[in-house]
Amino acid sequence: MTFAPLLALPTPILALAPMQDVTDLPFWRLMTRYGGADVNYTEYFRVHPDYHLEKSILCSITENPTGRPVIAQMIGNDIPSLVRTARELAQYPIAAIDLNLGCPAPIVYKKCAGGGLLRDLPRVDSILGALRDAIPGAFTVKTRIGFDDPATFDQLLPIFAKHSLDLLTVHGRTVLQMYRPGVHYDRISQAAAALPYPVLANGDVQDPESALHILKITGVRGLMIGRGAIRNPWIFQQIRQTLAGESPTLPSGHDVLEYITSLYQAVCSPDVRELDQVQKMKKYLGFIAPGAEPTGQFLHEIRRVTTKANFFDTCSRWLRHEDPLTLAPPVVLSFNG
Repeated sequence: MTFAPLLALPTPILALAPMQDVTDLPFWRLMTRYGGADVNYTEYFRVHPDYHLEKSILCSITENPTGRPVIAQMIGNDIPSLVRTARELAQYPIAAIDLNLGCPAPIVYKKCAGGGLLRDLPRVDSILGALRDAIPGAFTVKTRIGFDDPATFDQLLPIFAKHSLDLLTVHGRTVLQMYRPGVHYDRISQAAAALPYPVLANGDVQDPESALHILKITGVRGLMIGRGAIRNPWIFQQIRQTLAGESPTLPSGHDVLEYITSLYQAVCSPDVRELDQVQKMKKYLGFIAPGAEPTGQFLHEIRRVTTKANFFDTCSRWLRHEDPLTLAPPVVLSFNG
């Protein structure tokens, strides 16, 4: 699982984004059934002075079911701990080690980790230098364009260029912007033009059409897809088909129902009470339902179910049909830049 073959792909790199409590081993296994990404990022290892590698995340590396490269992602701000953890991770079959500079969760950024580090650029500089020296193989970073001001990216780029990264993924929003509309693709394009190594674009890759548009306007080496892959596990294969000049294969309502059933089986532990299983699935349906039924009524009903039987009864009533679905969200998202 080395890094060089990934960069040698003749087509744009398609990466599955790291999403905490989502992109675990069962989810990777399920995504692989639908074509899967070219590279998969682990959930982040939460690094601190007393930290030991979490077995629940490590198994995604040791039992990788995808047949494709794995990149291990770390999050934290303590340099000795990050260096120690990076050296430990380097002993496993990974293609690269990634540093998270983009997580927008308040519980993370208030501790000056993830996206919170973008308020302290000298610290970012020091962390990158220490990790670059410590990591014997490929070292990558996933970042947002700033904490609260897109102009921060002008100061970030020279720092990224200084430390000889192997790849940078840019989510074209600020931390405080969270996931609201208005991705700054101009900033992603700025990175692709300025840096001497590959850049991936992240943010609102919703369907093959938006994927090709983003590739065109940014000039990046590839795309990282997160929420769009939860909504539409066919998206990686659809993008490949579109790049090859083919019409993308669209799932039917029945296909989406089968995906939801498989997702339930993959991510809901039988050791957890039924109500908690249903609540977990509601989070996934928050992405899937708007793409499958744009009026919002399907999602409205799903949010009110409390049992597994009611959950699947509701899904069946909306999805037992053979009509093709694009699964793109009903709202047209705005583009900055």
